[in-house]
Amino acid sequence: MNVRALAAKALYAVLEQGISLSVALPEQQKKLSNGKDKGLLAELCYGVLRVLPQLDKRVSDCLSKPFKNKQRVLHQLLLVGCYQLYFTRIPEHAAISETAEACRQLRFEGLVKVINGVLRNIQRNQTELSADNPVLEFNTPNWLIKHLQAAYPDAWKSIIEQSHQRPPMWLRNNQQAQSREQYLSQLSEAGIEATAGKSKDAILLEQATDVMQLPNFAQGAVSVQDAAAQWAAWLLEPKDNELILDACAAPGGKTCHILEQAPNAQVIAVDFDEKRLARVNENLERLNVSAQTIHGDAANIDSWWQGDKFDRILLDAPCSATGVIRRHPDIKWLRQSKDIEELAKLQSQILDHCWQWLKPGGTLLYATCSILPEENAEQIKAFLARQSDAKLEGFAEQNSQDSIGWQITPGESNMDGFYYARLKKQ
Repeated sequence: MNVRALAAKALYAVLEQGISLSVALPEQQKKLSNGKDKGLLAELCYGVLRVLPQLDKRVSDCLSKPFKNKQRVLHQLLLVGCYQLYFTRIPEHAAISETAEACRQLRFEGLVKVINGVLRNIQRNQTELSADNPVLEFNTPNWLIKHLQAAYPDAWKSIIEQSHQRPPMWLRNNQQAQSREQYLSQLSEAGIEATAGKSKDAILLEQATDVMQLPNFAQGAVSVQDAAAQWAAWLLEPKDNELILDACAAPGGKTCHILEQAPNAQVIAVDFDEKRLARVNENLERLNVSAQTIHGDAANIDSWWQGDKFDRILLDAPCSATGVIRRHPDIKWLRQSKDIEELAKLQSQILDHCWQWLKPGGTLLYATCSILPEENAEQIKAFLARQSDAKLEGFAEQNSQDSIGWQITPGESNMDGFYYARLKKQ
């Protein structure tokens, strides 16, 4: 299959059908056997979604009438062609001919000349991409720009800029397999440059690497996990023999990290999404640790758990994911302003319900990969006002001891955007 045709299909799934890129991209990558082609496909999809408004304006300006219905995939194909001309080193003649050929593969034989003509027009008049309004200037939807301006009056521009960067590759050392220093030596011997991160298991790779090139990856020596997400297990402070709930656990990175720190803890990993729960089991198996995985709703624990209350609960709440846009640029186009209010309601329901299942003296760690206060500090402030037996505990890492929880913004110490608040039950 032509890589450009597959890119257009993946982008059609995201932009026209609302499917996340993490589902749409692998679906198309399956059709390729060559690793290089898979890489190019990812580059085209991620690239287009990062700068979508500018490409969209450039392409729309060159079309005499927009494509409709099933032909919309050709609009996505033109975005792919335009992205190659502006942002890649692919020779222009190859970019145009391959993209026109993709039109044929998508079974729109009669429109090949249109695709070819539009791309040649863009090539001939390669003017600077428009930045006439904030959406075009920042390649970010207006609602999100406004939210960020309100929350970060001095830093919103740099947060958006960081969200457009290519994310680094972080590893989490499995302390049950070896020390971080030992693994750094193994990486060095394999010719892979890496440095230690701030939390005790974090390792930052100089360059992204295929996991199968990492020493003993298949045997569970390390996992791929952003440094911000790695703080979850450290801040939860799990102990052996405790009963611990990982609510909303998929894909299981944090579940496994809890067990790497407390191998004899009894961990219950629950998730609402049965397909994603399969990933938790795969990760547990590779790392040779065990947890009880349950397909269930963290807002209705009573329906699937009749055991004791929990010593610790990690609640990685469903959120807008606005802190991980650099890894998932489709979030900008799949989320809407009204989602934030709905998510905040859901978070408060899950938080209140999980709290009932925490033992007195127990710890609940609330986490999101959001950077919006409605889902984070404001959420916790409202919770503390509702729950008289809840006490907020600070941690050394947070920006200011007066702040409610710890807000990490994208790019801070090379991490994703993340939020943590640790609550103790009196």
